[in-house]
Amino acid sequence: MAWVVLVLSGILETVWAAALGASAGLSKLRPSLLFFGALAASMAGLAYAMRTIPIGTGYAVWVGIGAVGTAVYGMAVLGEPATVPRMLCLLLIVAGVVGLKFLH
Repeated sequence: MAWVVLVLSGILETVWAAALGASAGLSKLRPSLLFFGALAASMAGLAYAMRTIPIGTGYAVWVGIGAVGTAVYGMAVLGEPATVPRMLCLLLIVAGVVGLKFLH
């Protein structure tokens, strides 16, 4: 169950990062509320998961999901460039996260 919560918390990290960008420096109400709600839920899930998952592995997985998810969101929705070097870098992040998960 901790791994499911950790993955969902990583997805929520992508949500709060996107909402933070959309909030224009926390000056827009709805994206700001989404930011704070997703941030709180993401941190709570991370805290729950780290009761049983080692801190180094759990945090790396959480950050990796958030970083890759946010980068993919930027490319898919915000029109950021999806170049081969960027995709390779994201693949390296995923490989590192998967490696940490299976080697813990």
